[in-house]
Amino acid sequence: MSDRKRKDGANGTPTPHDLIFKQFLTHPDTARDFMELHLPAELQAICDFNTLRLESGSFVEDSLRPYFSDVLYSLRTTAGDDGYIQVLIEHQSTPDKHMAFRLLRYAVAAMQRHLDAGHKKLPLVIPVLFYMGKRSPYPYSTCWLDEFSEPELAEKLYSENFPLVDITVIPDEEIMEHRSMAALTLLQKHIHQRDLADLLHNLTSLLLAEHLTGQQLVTLINYLVQAGETTDAEAFIRELAQRLPQQEDALMTIAQQLEQKGIEKGIEKGIEKGIEKGFLRGRQAGHNEGILEVARNMRDNGFDDSIILKLTGLTKDDLAKIR
Repeated sequence: MSDRKRKDGANGTPTPHDLIFKQFLTHPDTARDFMELHLPAELQAICDFNTLRLESGSFVEDSLRPYFSDVLYSLRTTAGDDGYIQVLIEHQSTPDKHMAFRLLRYAVAAMQRHLDAGHKKLPLVIPVLFYMGKRSPYPYSTCWLDEFSEPELAEKLYSENFPLVDITVIPDEEIMEHRSMAALTLLQKHIHQRDLADLLHNLTSLLLAEHLTGQQLVTLINYLVQAGETTDAEAFIRELAQRLPQQEDALMTIAQQLEQKGIEKGIEKGIEKGIEKGFLRGRQAGHNEGILEVARNMRDNGFDDSIILKLTGLTKDDLAKIR
């Protein structure tokens, strides 16, 4: 637990130890002396101390801010490229067994702010812990990997490429062997295709294998409808239903819903088109003539008289005028 939390609780009021440390270390010349004394030689070798600049610590997330000493410096590398180094100095008078992890979180927050400022590369953030407590020597490791129960495995994981599942390059034949993940993976690989005819056979085989629950199947098909770019999702689902008798009812229900939406969309489009034409004529021939024009266009588009009467408010006598 840091000095601040131990002494001042949740309000985060700095202790005298923190205040005097911050007062000294926020002076650039003092900070330069500190870095030249305490940074490893290989890190000093790439630091251009002439570019040393004090940064604000306001980027630190709210949950950490009360415990942050707020001493952060940035400087350019000696290579003269767009490389940046940041030195984050934390003051502590009471040992904290999770301090290494906390320093890592501070470092990541500093990296994020650097990216938010428009830089393309991450800065090398060097966390430095300055300890002056009663207990000596400092009892905990400052390597955050030591906080894991298996540090060697953690080091391997976090120093190499993270696992990547790039389904765009996995052959369909291999995906077919992915058991309960196969149908989802296959559909997501091909979701942007306009024509899914080639997908029917493989998807049918997977669904016949019954790796999915009924709810998963419905969710999968709804995903196809909502995110897919196929030109005719309804036809695809109907074809799938014919090949999957055990799932036919669920699939046909979705297909019928799509068909109904298509009809409603067609009605809406027809009404809009009719209203647009009717409005233009109605301005010249009067309101009733405009409504009759709407009805005329609806009839031309194949709408039943009952639908026309309901949507336009006309009477049967009015409708007879356009026969």
